[in-house]
Amino acid sequence: MHLFTASLGTETNTFSPIPTGARLFADTYLVRAGAYGDNPDLFAVPMMAFRDKARARNWRLTESLCAFAVPAGPTVDRVYEEFRDEVLADLARAMPVDAVLLSLHGAMVAESYPSCETDLTARIRSMVGSAVPIGVELDLHCHLTPGLVDAADAIVIFKEYPHVDAAERANELFEIIAGTVEGRLRPVMSVFDCRMIGLYPTTLEPMAGFVRRMRALEKREGVLSISLAHGFPWGDVPDLGTRVLVVTDADAAQGAALAAELGHELRRLRPMIEPPWMPMDEAIDEALSVVEGTVVIGDVTDNAGGGAASDSTFMLRALLDRSVRDAAVGCFWDPVVVGLAFEAGEGASIRIRLGGKLGRFSGDPLDVEARVLTLRPDMHQPYLSGARARMGDAAALSIGGIDVVVNAIRCQTFSIEAFTGLGIDPAGKRIVVVKSMNHFRESFAPIAARILYAAAPGAIDVQYRRLPYARVRRPIYPLDPDAFGE
Repeated sequence: MHLFTASLGTETNTFSPIPTGARLFADTYLVRAGAYGDNPDLFAVPMMAFRDKARARNWRLTESLCAFAVPAGPTVDRVYEEFRDEVLADLARAMPVDAVLLSLHGAMVAESYPSCETDLTARIRSMVGSAVPIGVELDLHCHLTPGLVDAADAIVIFKEYPHVDAAERANELFEIIAGTVEGRLRPVMSVFDCRMIGLYPTTLEPMAGFVRRMRALEKREGVLSISLAHGFPWGDVPDLGTRVLVVTDADAAQGAALAAELGHELRRLRPMIEPPWMPMDEAIDEALSVVEGTVVIGDVTDNAGGGAASDSTFMLRALLDRSVRDAAVGCFWDPVVVGLAFEAGEGASIRIRLGGKLGRFSGDPLDVEARVLTLRPDMHQPYLSGARARMGDAAALSIGGIDVVVNAIRCQTFSIEAFTGLGIDPAGKRIVVVKSMNHFRESFAPIAARILYAAAPGAIDVQYRRLPYARVRRPIYPLDPDAFGE
């Protein structure tokens, strides 16, 4: 058997002013022919799992491009097309193949392509024909388009948010496609459109229970996989929204019934599954009221993982204005300040203009004096599912009694190692502000007396009715009262 694998993705915030170009891919993760290295990206993890599974079966393997860019605005057409055509050229050279496995995101939008994943998979289908099974693994913040479902034989989506199960889902997808190649399985996909926009951490109830229920239902005879495509709220595309996906073994009726059952159940849960967003000042008040332990505040609206700049000054300014001490903030994207810190050296005091570079959602820059605590060149932090995220050159600065992590390559805060790697002990702080939406939770929960989600001003507005959607298919909740037609 001959297996072909490839990965290409990013998570596109169509409201973001930051273009996604070739350099953003190069700075984030760009490898070829299986050279995943010591710091693999999250979307390389499935590729590595596919490789291990193929080798265990003594299958021949051709590994193509593996590229991911930290979320930002739409990808430049030329850049997407060059990467896409590289994958297609690799496939053409590898032909004939017996199966194709793709590690994609699902919310990659280019200037002229509302779904890059649909375009890529459809082109691969046209090359390999109908008899070669294609399996696709997606991030749960995907736009599950009808075209992508039509082009693939089986799609498996991360179940967990934070995404701790990428390898597990890759193994699941491989077994489905292997069973298809070997003639034991005939996967059929059924989709139920929940007509909902939302963000649903699976570490919190009732979503944790919903995931447990999906796993339990997968034990039914004939059910191969159950996924929930949460959707990505900041992607203004026609197929934005939450969808249930069920893969059965040649039983479309069972799949459709089960997808509808779970979809209606999720609709009933909708008032309870969004995180408890708090206004910024309320979150700080709440944190200061905690007598003992560390309070971790997610600065969710400045999350680079959702396409924000990660340079907003609102939270840091509020802490400084309130004379809060014994606090830490990170990761703050400001390559200019990092360069100045490296030039001055550890122990130096420097006058800097921090943040506020990317427009009104970044706030006003802070003109402050900072002491350089620690410097680290080309720093990485643990990501998810065994992956590692690149931070670039990084500096720990002391500003008004607050330790601030500033880095040169934009990324969200995933791990306490973003702080400890620079000599900052977050467990010893009263307040730790992390520029992240939810991926920080697994790493920071063990040290946190409380975890709060602060909706400060920023690029990622969690009040969806305020977003200027123009392309999303209506009606949809919570934008329209008649979204469900029930």
